[in-house]
Order: sequence, then structure tokens, then C-alpha cells
Amino acid sequence: MPDAVKAYLHSRPRWMRGREWLIGRRYAFAAFPDRPKPLVVVAYSRRDSVKALEMVRAVEQDWAEVPQQCRDAYEEILQHAPKLVIIQFRRTNICGCLGHRHVVVKEQPFAEAHEGLGGDPAGELDIAFQRVESWLALPLMDTALDTQFVAGSRLREFHTERLRLRFLSILLHEINHMVRSQEREASIRERSLSFYRDALAQYVEGAKASLSFTIDRSFSRFEQD
Repeated sequence: MPDAVKAYLHSRPRWMRGREWLIGRRYAFAAFPDRPKPLVVVAYSRRDSVKALEMVRAVEQDWAEVPQQCRDAYEEILQHAPKLVIIQFRRTNICGCLGHRHVVVKEQPFAEAHEGLGGDPAGELDIAFQRVESWLALPLMDTALDTQFVAGSRLREFHTERLRLRFLSILLHEINHMVRSQEREASIRERSLSFYRDALAQYVEGAKASLSFTIDRSFSRFEQD
């Protein structure tokens, strides 16, 4: 699927590809490691390539490492997801939300169903990554963990991992909307926040178990709290 989509993008007229390149539009591809769909296409600005790579890693790496019950909660949803999910990856948005599901696909190369895209309509959403960075998904838990890590050398690693889990939970939240458009927002939000909470808790527990508290001060305060 990624190769087919890349071939389709390359088959478009040269002037189209040249215009996208000049304005800095780039595409990255991410596939869930345990399933054939959806393929996630991250549409981003060249200046935001570092953050876009974290979005890719969230799908291709972190999904496989979250607890099994987190993946099970989205099993049926991902089975019925579009083959192609486009993320318009931007710094912020006018309304101040973290992300939206788009009723129609706005990213031009994917706006219409095409044989090179599997012949089926794509789904699309946007994620405002700067707003996600400052978002306290679960205020008490996020603040407490920040305090735990603040004295240590692995604070940056923790922030990066936490950001990727936020990206992943928002992506799954919006795919949930695509697949079950009639489900109540409260139910969808509870599912995605549970995913984030349990995945983050497992990451912290794994980090604690893998480090010597006497060597790395990143976790030196866990035993005190």
C-alpha cells in the first residue's frame, strides 16, 4: 500500500509535484505494524519535519508497545477504518482544538477516490501539534509525572514519548469518529483518554524497571512519592 500510494503521487504531472515541493508540502507514510489498514499519510510542511517524524513513530512504533487492552479497544474500529487516513499536520488551528475529523477530504492529491489509492474514499483529519504539546490530557497524572522526571536526565525522552502517545490517542479518537459517526462524544473521549492513560502508565513502569535509580536520577524520586 505505501508503495502504491508513492507511485500514484509520483505519477501526477511534474508541475503539480514541483509546486508542492516549492511551497514545502511533504508527505510521510505510517503503517500500523499488525494490520493492513489504515495506511496513515502525514501531510506536513517541510519546516515541521521533526514533529511529523514523531507522528510516524507513534503509529509504527508506539502502537506495538502499548498494552494489549489498549489495542483491543480499537480492534473493530480499525478494521472498519478507511484504507487511507490523511492527517493534515499543522502547528495550530483557528478554533483552538487539538484536531478535527474532516467530512470531506481537502488534501488535494487524495480528494477523489483513485485506483492508485485502492479505489476507495480516504478519510481525513487534522492535528494541531503545538496545541497537543501544551495539552494536559489528564491534568493530575501529567503534572505528577512531570514532577517525577524534572530532576533527571531523561526528562526530554519522557516528553517526547508522552507527545507521541498523545498524537496516537488523538488519531485513534478521530478514526473512531469516522467509523462510528453516531457514537456520543463522551464515549469516544473516554476510550481515547483510557488509551492514553494506560499506555503512558505502562511506559513509566517499564522505564522504572529498566533503570538503576542510583545511576540515573531521572527516576530517583519515584520511591519517595
